Amino acid sequence: MNLILRQVRPFGGALTDMAIRDGLIVAQADGRGFVEYDGDGATLLPGLHDHHLHIAALGARRASLDLAPCIDGEEVVKAVAAFAAQHPLGSWLRAVGYDERAAGLPDASDLDRWCPDHAMRLQDRTGALWVLNRRALAVLGDAPRPPGCERDGEGRPTGRFWREDAWLGAHVPRQAIDFAALGRDLAALGVTGLTDAGATNGPAMAHTLGEAHLAGALPQHLVLMGSERLGEGAGYRRGPLKLLIDERAPPGVDALAGRIVAARAAGRSVAAHCVTLIELLLYLAALDTAGGARCGDRIEHGGVIPAALIDRIAAMGLIVATNPVFIADRGDRYRAEIPAAEWPDLYRAASLIDAGVALVAGSDAPYGQVDPWAGMRAATSRRAASGASLSPQERVSADRALALYWGHGEAPDRQRRLAVGEPADLILLRGGYRDVLADLSADRVMATIIGGKPVHIAH
Repeated sequence: MNLILRQVRPFGGALTDMAIRDGLIVAQADGRGFVEYDGDGATLLPGLHDHHLHIAALGARRASLDLAPCIDGEEVVKAVAAFAAQHPLGSWLRAVGYDERAAGLPDASDLDRWCPDHAMRLQDRTGALWVLNRRALAVLGDAPRPPGCERDGEGRPTGRFWREDAWLGAHVPRQAIDFAALGRDLAALGVTGLTDAGATNGPAMAHTLGEAHLAGALPQHLVLMGSERLGEGAGYRRGPLKLLIDERAPPGVDALAGRIVAARAAGRSVAAHCVTLIELLLYLAALDTAGGARCGDRIEHGGVIPAALIDRIAAMGLIVATNPVFIADRGDRYRAEIPAAEWPDLYRAASLIDAGVALVAGSDAPYGQVDPWAGMRAATSRRAASGASLSPQERVSADRALALYWGHGEAPDRQRRLAVGEPADLILLRGGYRDVLADLSADRVMATIIGGKPVHIAH
């Protein structure tokens, strides 16, 4: 599709027309064979790329019971009962977003009381833990349990499975995902690209997501992190090898380094889950053991980065993919549970940018709000849901917050531009650029264009 955008303002500048041919911005067009779209003075910007999320989990969450709003055990029980009443007896139920502050850390017996007539699996708010009730465990039969299957003092499974998404995915029914609805909602937010950060992504998940993209259901450009089993394929670009470092069961430095060396041989960069300081230190040590960082290597989350490590990270050339929306979503919890002296280390932004670190942003959806504009607002305000401030010195300007989502999917440290030859992945927003920066709201998105094709037009 060839397109001319009439009367638009790139970055809020002077009125102009922009021509798009074969998915790329071109210098000019004579109008023949081009579809015209009247921008009516709208601000034209690069589309937004979510640099860290979990697509399948986000899609599955839409058909799951969200327990995040439940603040105590009574509310959890009522929510589960109401959800169960909508499903046939004996069917599978899926609940997500559970916060252990509501009713403690549940096990199979707790879920049996909450949901006696269905097979149920429940995921905690972090995504690290799944809990199955007895009916669900019975479906697993005699299959050998994975290492993350927790057992009690007598060796019996408690129903808790830590970091076992891949194993559970192969042994319990999968939640049907409406990729078309997900793609539409993301386009309405101005999202034109996605980087899936799943550590277990392999051929099956790549095929599922790639097919969704090729079919047009999920129009966003896709970059997939994943395991060593993830190869190149249609409908997506292969991203870094994802290293899931969990301080509860940390891998050895040599083992991590060995995987990094193997990734180098396969022509891949690496990206490591680093929410805690221990996870970050293990990763940095493993990179040193493997011969140092390489172009494209990433720190995912950067949940805790002490000031003493900032210059080291900058010197190594590491990209940090942060999640600013956690300041809004979890900031009150951080303030309550983490000593005030450590608040400046949480999900840093301004100090990393000032040190020359390439900083990009992702939602970590479904474990954080998928709306990138919410992430931008959190990056500029550093305020929790209550309005309380968390390390205001880490605030960034509104235009810098926008730029956190403008990195190329395959090269996040390289900013996309509105220039001839660049991919036509664009958003049109109501009002001037100053208006956009003033409220950073998805409500301003008029149109989203991916590969030169309009995929969202607001009415």
